[in-house]
Amino acid sequence: MLSLSRIHAIFHKELLQLSRDRITFAMIVMIPLVQLMLFGYAINTDVRQVPAALVDLTGGSSTARQLAGDLQASQAVHFQGDFSSLQSATAAMTAGDINAILVIPADFERRLDDLRLGLQQRPLAQWITDGSDPMLGNAIAAMRQMPLPQTAPVHREAAVPPSGLFELVNYYNPQRRSAVNIVPGLIAVILTMTMILFTSAAIVREREQGNMEFLINTPIRPLELMIGKILPYIAIGLIQVAIILGLGHGLFAVPLPAQWFSLWLVTLLFILASLTLGLLISTRAQTQLQAMQLTVFILLPSILLSGFMFPYVAMPKPAQYIAELLPATHYVRLVRAVVLRDAHWTVLTTDVLVLVAFTVIGMTLATLQFRKRLD
Repeated sequence: MLSLSRIHAIFHKELLQLSRDRITFAMIVMIPLVQLMLFGYAINTDVRQVPAALVDLTGGSSTARQLAGDLQASQAVHFQGDFSSLQSATAAMTAGDINAILVIPADFERRLDDLRLGLQQRPLAQWITDGSDPMLGNAIAAMRQMPLPQTAPVHREAAVPPSGLFELVNYYNPQRRSAVNIVPGLIAVILTMTMILFTSAAIVREREQGNMEFLINTPIRPLELMIGKILPYIAIGLIQVAIILGLGHGLFAVPLPAQWFSLWLVTLLFILASLTLGLLISTRAQTQLQAMQLTVFILLPSILLSGFMFPYVAMPKPAQYIAELLPATHYVRLVRAVVLRDAHWTVLTTDVLVLVAFTVIGMTLATLQFRKRLD
């Protein structure tokens, strides 16, 4: 027969144990709070203020400037500056500084006059978009049916061409297939989950099994222990990247990168940053369960804020600031640039340096914290 008193005793014991386990108790509160904030505030599929470049081949005519001003006033795009040639603008797109290019042809005035008089149905200008992110391309495509600029009398037969005011060209992913965008970003998610979890659990497991006391009594230094722990997982991470890219190419026709050295370099930096983050978690977690909970706490923002699922430019500024603190955000930019846009690592120095700084700072903090715990 069930005893309510014994059930109450066990219930009371579990509550006391939860209240003493500060990390688990914090996860109970923080995980739903973080998910609510991410899904309700930070995640936004209405893409606005797409970073764009303007290539004005008219020499700066007033109507061309008005067209660019009307487009920016719609808040769909934000022009980062004027470029003298299409080649320089394309280089900026390859580096990830912009996501779209508006090319206004030299005969723009004549095309506009023909459209107003109903004489010829030619697009006024050309949009070139970064097809590696289909959501951004969709935001640009939505502007193709905007009305004619009203700077002069319009003939009653004037109409927007069936194809729209702008010709649309997609670079890097002409068919705008979502798999081309997802597979490289998936590398960042898988590496974040496995590298952080494996490393954090490895240190905690040593503590739970009583091996840490043995290691303390050896001449090994904290930094040497940290480096020795992460070295095997570097090879595991590189193998995972090869598997994902190989299957992505075979099953979904995702292109293989031309810059293999750049890919392995940026991937190695991200693996080191993720492993360092796992070491930091291991200095705080007391059990493998806590290490797993803290990994999930980092994994969720990494999936939702890194640009893997939703465009980074569509997020509000506070969410972007948080995203910049996550190694996955920088690696998503790097791996998509290298794999999809054939970018060399030397044009991606900002994100490369951030991963290097994260690794150095994280390793230093983990070593200091671990030495403190040994004392």
